[in-house]
Amino acid sequence: MELNITVSIIFIATLLHLASGIPGFFLGRRSPMGQYLAALMAVIGSLMGLWGALLILNGPASGYYELPWGLPIGHFTLQLDGLTSFFLIPIFIMGALGAIYGLGYWKQSEHPENGRQLRFFYGILVGSMSLVVMARDGIFFLIAWEAMALSAYFLITTEDQDEKVRQAGWIYLVATHAGSLCLFGLFALFYRATGHFGFQPFQPGMVSPWILTSIFFLALIGFGFKAGIFPLHFWLPGAHANAPSHVSALMSGVMIKMGVYGILRVCWMIPSPPLSWGIILLILGTLSSLLGVLYALGQHDLKRLLAYHSIENIGIIFMGLGLSLVGRSCHHPDLIILGMAGCLLHIWNHGLFKSLLFLGAGSVIHATGTRQIDKMGGLSKTMPYTGGLFLLGAVAICGLPPLNGFISELFIYLGLFKTLMNGSGTQAVPFSLGLAAPALAMTGALAVACFVKVTGIVFSGEPRSEKAAKSHESPKTMLIPMALLALGCLMIGLLPLLVTPWLDKVIVEGNSELMGIGLKVDYLAPLGWVSGLGMGLLLMIGILFTWLRYRLIREKTPQRGTWDCGYAAPTNRMQYTASSFAQMLVNQFDGILKPKEHRPELKGLFPTSSHFESHIDDSILDRVLKPVIHRIQKGVYQFRWFHQGLTQPYILYIIVTVLILLALSSTLGDRFMSFILP
Repeated sequence: MELNITVSIIFIATLLHLASGIPGFFLGRRSPMGQYLAALMAVIGSLMGLWGALLILNGPASGYYELPWGLPIGHFTLQLDGLTSFFLIPIFIMGALGAIYGLGYWKQSEHPENGRQLRFFYGILVGSMSLVVMARDGIFFLIAWEAMALSAYFLITTEDQDEKVRQAGWIYLVATHAGSLCLFGLFALFYRATGHFGFQPFQPGMVSPWILTSIFFLALIGFGFKAGIFPLHFWLPGAHANAPSHVSALMSGVMIKMGVYGILRVCWMIPSPPLSWGIILLILGTLSSLLGVLYALGQHDLKRLLAYHSIENIGIIFMGLGLSLVGRSCHHPDLIILGMAGCLLHIWNHGLFKSLLFLGAGSVIHATGTRQIDKMGGLSKTMPYTGGLFLLGAVAICGLPPLNGFISELFIYLGLFKTLMNGSGTQAVPFSLGLAAPALAMTGALAVACFVKVTGIVFSGEPRSEKAAKSHESPKTMLIPMALLALGCLMIGLLPLLVTPWLDKVIVEGNSELMGIGLKVDYLAPLGWVSGLGMGLLLMIGILFTWLRYRLIREKTPQRGTWDCGYAAPTNRMQYTASSFAQMLVNQFDGILKPKEHRPELKGLFPTSSHFESHIDDSILDRVLKPVIHRIQKGVYQFRWFHQGLTQPYILYIIVTVLILLALSSTLGDRFMSFILP
């Protein structure tokens, strides 16, 4: 098949997603036909997109397409290569599964006021993300990026009648446009360095080190906002918690990876990155992974807890990316391969298990009507399929074998251990980088503790509210997407060698120094052992399950109460809460988390009822940004006399602004800019 046809297939798939929400506006507010048409167009578009992406990943070359447009700058340029196709696969998978999930989760008949809006912007978000990874011109990239940002805002604020939802939307909008401003500066430097906005690799010596450093930090901040890396993560917990659950799954599983894609694309354009760049990414990744899981431990809101785990896993992805950049700087092929393999594979893995967990959380919320963990409980009895699928996702996100999270983290562990040994590179790797390995191990241990808390309180024990006691299993339209994501977690965990050829293509394509090396046999040997052990473990579990089922059917064991330690009639008040379960670990890190507790006060001979509450503020949003913004507001209020409603002062402001712009555009301005950007 010709490559231009492949580009056409993926472009048509993108158009189907972009248009999937339009038919609903021509139908009734309660008509279900619009949501079925949207889901059908999303599924067809995703199947076409996956077909085209796999053709590129399995093929020897890439596709390119350019169209003229009416803008005076930039070009409508699309290009498909290994990295683009690698990111297109999770976009199209979650685009289809989320649309199917929405049929049961957000029915048009139950949400006539915002159902059509949600499906329209959902399709825009999927299609714009596809255009972001295919764009090869800075102007076109920014247009697609802005469409992605705005559609996500309207999805986050779907239930805009709620003040908390509106606040989360505004925080997201401010953060995403702060990042966009950095991207404007980034592409301005691109143009100054190359004379065009195309994504072309820089030739050695063509750009000064100062401009290269500026490009890196602008990319890190601009794309870091979207990725949610610490300390640019402050928008993420509120946005993911307040959006509809299948939107949260798409945002966490796919959209935040667009930030990772942007940094990857920029770093691959620079031939010899300084060692400090990789160290910075590795440090930021380590901090994000540790702080993300620590803040997740103290959460009571199920979706907010999962959102902080997104920050944790973005940190793990950045650790792999930073390790790879260190390898490029020190000319260590081992570190390049292992770091990039862990980074790329964890992008896929996180997309699978985090989307599964958000959809599982949506299933629970759909049944109980609450996001509060302490109002759930005992759901495995009434929602066994949701409970089992959520448990599988929890095991995967903790990085435990034999599921997919273990495989990508294994690559990063091997790379970090390599930094402790003498490599084959021409420059010594700092020994201290190996300290990230115990940090990653601590992250995994804390993640296990967090999800033991979640699964134990949400699905085990007794119901903690009336709605939890009356909950019921979700419909098949919600369970099937969850089951397919769980199957993906199992497939990569048990058969990782199936995806290594694609990893090899992308890694070698982006790193010319790896031509002829790729994923060598000694890197793949551990994956073979993992596959064998995983298959054996599943076989043993299957045999044990079959035997127990046979025994239970054959011998009807009479039901007897177990030893109850004197509690003949247990109630939900006797169970652990989200605060009490995690209190010991939270207290160990109280210097970082600074938990706030409101203890019960018992006064008098006949005290009234009281209760205990605890919560953890976000270190950046609640402790830094909000106080600073409040002070700025108080300071700006002192200048209110500038705004008197009179025309003359406003004309004066305009004249002063025009004079400043004229001065900047004059010879003096050119000299100033040449001094700033030599």
